[in-house]
Parts: sequence; structure tokens; C-alpha cells
Amino acid sequence: MKLIRVGSAGNEKPGVWITETEWVDVSSMIPDYDEKFWNTPGIEKFETEFNKIKDTLPQFPVRSRLGSPIARPSKIICIGLNYTDHARESNMAVPEEPIVFFKSTTAICGPNDPVQIPKNAEKTDWEVELAIVIGKKASYIEEENALDFVAGYMLHNDYSERAFQLERGGQWVKGKSCDTFAPMGPFLATRGEISDVHNLRLWLSVNGQIKQNGNTGNLIFNIPFLVSYVSQFMTLLPGDVISTGTPAGVGLGFKPPQYLKAGDVVELGIDQLGISKQEVLAWRN
Repeated sequence: MKLIRVGSAGNEKPGVWITETEWVDVSSMIPDYDEKFWNTPGIEKFETEFNKIKDTLPQFPVRSRLGSPIARPSKIICIGLNYTDHARESNMAVPEEPIVFFKSTTAICGPNDPVQIPKNAEKTDWEVELAIVIGKKASYIEEENALDFVAGYMLHNDYSERAFQLERGGQWVKGKSCDTFAPMGPFLATRGEISDVHNLRLWLSVNGQIKQNGNTGNLIFNIPFLVSYVSQFMTLLPGDVISTGTPAGVGLGFKPPQYLKAGDVVELGIDQLGISKQEVLAWRN
């Protein structure tokens, strides 16, 4: 299934993406795609019930606003430098273990919402990433069982303000958590929708020029390893997001660096996970 949330910010309703122009409203079946949903009824039971009555359910109007496919999760966990080419362009060593950091859940927005350059920002950058969504509570799980805890996958643009991240001391979270810095979607594809999660092209363009063009086959640490690894340090709850890192081509890696400015348009996509687009806006109160 492809799960979506549709409506104005803060008032989204859950839905199912059938085609580009057919989005079914399932708000009569469930309140939202949140932690409770993944526990009860769970995706398998929900899909069975949906297939029984889908022809009787209303559709959302075409061109409605898409929100993040999941309601605000308990946490967004990000993996840094998980592609060799990105580590190289960042002048950083390839990690021996995953680099783990957090991104604030208040950064989450819809896939096509504008991104706002933060107040006092100087170096706002882009990062196309594959995001994992956890489907059930996970703690100290083994790698061979890790995919059993994955609900699905979605597209994520891990926007970063490099001056906050790298020049202000402390942890990377400061440069990652600004409002609008986590557009997700357009949809969450459940695990069965993806034929091979380790062979997906991911790309990003700025003003029509391709900047990133990679493949998840080049992940340093693969999906089962990451889920198992993170679960050794914290309990993962249903709906939690693990963003798996970005390939080469971020603005920081160019010589000289290239950063976003007001009026730029960023477009990105991952095979089988759709496309999103964000217009860049200047800071305003």
C-alpha cells in the first residue's frame, strides 16, 4: 500500500494513494497514521479491511495538499556519511560504525511545502535520502530479523544549515532541525511495495540541474544493519523514522560550495517512492 495524509497543515486526514490522481480518504476507518495505528489495527488488518470497502470510500480532490505520510513520530534518527562518495566530498573519513544523530520532529512538513531559509542562516543545503519507517516496537533486535520491524519507506529531503551544523560547535542537530527541514513523502510505501530496497535510484535537482544521482546499493551500512544497530542504543517505536544518509552532490561538496537562495526550486525522487518539490523562501516571521 501507499499511505498518504491529505489536507491543510495540522488538519491532515489519512488516505491511500491508488494512482497519481486517485487518493482515497480512509478517515472513516482510522484517525491517523500514528504510533497507535501501527499497533492497532496494524497494516495487515487495515489493508484487508480497506480492500473490502475501498470502492465505497470518498476520494480527495485532485491537487489537494499532501502532508507528511506519517503523523509526528516520537523521533527522527539520521545516519551521517553513509555513502562513501559523500564522505569523500565532505573531507571526512568513511565511518567504521554508523554516525547517528537526531533531527527534531518539528522540522517535518509535507513533500511539496516550501522550505524556509532559517533566521541568520548562511549555508542552507539539500540531501536526498531514503527514510525507513518503523512498524512495531524494536529493542535489541538481530540483523536477520530487522526487516520484520520495518513498516515501509519514504522519500526525505534532509535539509541542513551547514553554518549551524559545522561552525557553531556541538552536535549536528542544530543544523538539521529548523522548521520545514524535513519534507517527507509524497507517500509511505509499505515494505511489500518495494522490490529491492538496496537497488533504488535517488536523485535531486536544483533549478532543473541534477546535483545528486546515486543508488541505495551504495549504502555503507544497509537497511537491516541500521535498524538492528540503532535498536541497540534506544527503543524504536512504531512510526519512528530512520533516515539513511545521502549520496554525493550536496552543496557543501562543490568547489566552491553551492547553497540555496530564495527563489530556488529543489526537486527530488527515489525509484518507487515518488517525487517531491520544494520552493525555497527567505526567512520571515
